[in-house]
This record gives sequence, structure tokens and C-alpha cells, in this order.
Amino acid sequence: MKKIAIITARGGSKRIPRKNIKEFCGKPILAYSIEAAVDSGAFDTVMVSTDDEEIAGVAERYGAEVPFFRSGETAGDFATTNDVLLEVLSEYEKRGERFDLGCCIYPTAPFVTARKLSDALKRLSESDADTLIPVVAFSYPPQRALIVREGRLVFEYPEYLDSRSQDLEPHYHDAGQFYVFRTKAFQENRRLMVGNILPLVVPELEVQDIDSETDWEIAEIKYRLMAERQVEKQPEKQPEKQTEK
Repeated sequence: MKKIAIITARGGSKRIPRKNIKEFCGKPILAYSIEAAVDSGAFDTVMVSTDDEEIAGVAERYGAEVPFFRSGETAGDFATTNDVLLEVLSEYEKRGERFDLGCCIYPTAPFVTARKLSDALKRLSESDADTLIPVVAFSYPPQRALIVREGRLVFEYPEYLDSRSQDLEPHYHDAGQFYVFRTKAFQENRRLMVGNILPLVVPELEVQDIDSETDWEIAEIKYRLMAERQVEKQPEKQPEKQTEK
């Protein structure tokens, strides 16, 4: 099966200027998504969808291709990820290239690793699902949510007032990192978040929305901690056995 990694990185960013190529722990944050896709060895094509020449230059420097730029329709503030992916697949088809599996990777997802991507592709290809989405558990049970009504706190779900947190069913949300999908099903549904979806549960340490400067600082702290733990997990190199001469 032919596989494509599509990294979505437009130039406009209101809350964090030039967010997609801002330096994160030593290199442009976009580089992490590209390197994970390239290093996984799982894709026939790794491309960046952008409307920005500077972003395109960074993308190519780190190993991705930028065969075409986004249209005006998919470069605006109201274009969705679905719109971008559909355009990319259509443009490749015009060039005579079709793919069986696609992977949309966000450009601000430094917690994505080559292994996560290759494992996700394998899981989806071996299943009957249309899409695989990384998710993370809510850190506090949504069933115990409080809301404000007429200036007073009340339980949104009073039926869980006396429930213990550990007895409540876990709820998850999209980790906002990547999506693996069968291109045929996606092009028919025209949405990622519908159909037969397989979950990939990831730990909270490896998830961080980056919508503000504070988010950015927290993400760097988490990334460094994750990197340290991965180093700790590496087996110690054994000394080579000396042979007698």
C-alpha cells in the first residue's frame, strides 16, 4: 500500500506569530513532525502543505517535499484540516499519484515520534477501521464538571455527585497530533472524525495544546522530560568481549 504523510503548516498564526517555524528546543517546531515521518521509513511521500515560502524552505531543508502551494480557499482562517487534506490528495491525483493510507501530522506536534507513526500505520492497516486517532484521557472526570448558573456553582451532572472518580468511565479527547486514515474512506466521508475510528491512547506527558506562549513553555518542559525518560529506557551498552591474542 502506498502511504503519504501530509504535514499541514500554513503561514498565518494569530496567537503565536510564525508559530509553525518558531524555534522549539533548538530547532523549528515543524522539523519535529517532518523528521518523525521521514525517520519512520513508513511513507512513500512526506510532504508539507503550506501557503508560505519561508515555511516551504524550512520543510525542504528538513527532508519534506513541497510540490505545490495551498490554494486561497485552504489558506484562510476558516479552512479545515479536512479541506486541506482533500485538496492535497486531489492535487496528487492530478499528477497521477494515488495513496492507500494517509497520515495528517500537525506542524506543532513535537511529541510525535517515528515509532508512534509506524506503529499507528501498522495498527490501522491490520484492522478494519477507517481512521486511527491518538487520544488522551481527561485529567479530571468530565462527569464531575461544575458550571456557573445565575452566579452559583452547580453540578452539570448531579447524578454523579456521590460517585468516586475512580468508578467513573474514562473519557478521552483528541490529542491534536496526527491522524492515520484510509484515503478512499476519507474521500468518501470528507471528514476524519467519522466512521470506524481506532483509538491510540497516549500518556498526558506527551500531549500539549500549543495556543499561547505559556503553552509553548509547558510543551518545552514536557518535551525535555519525555526525551530524558526515553534516554533512561535505552539499554546500557554492553562492553565488547575481549578475545585473547
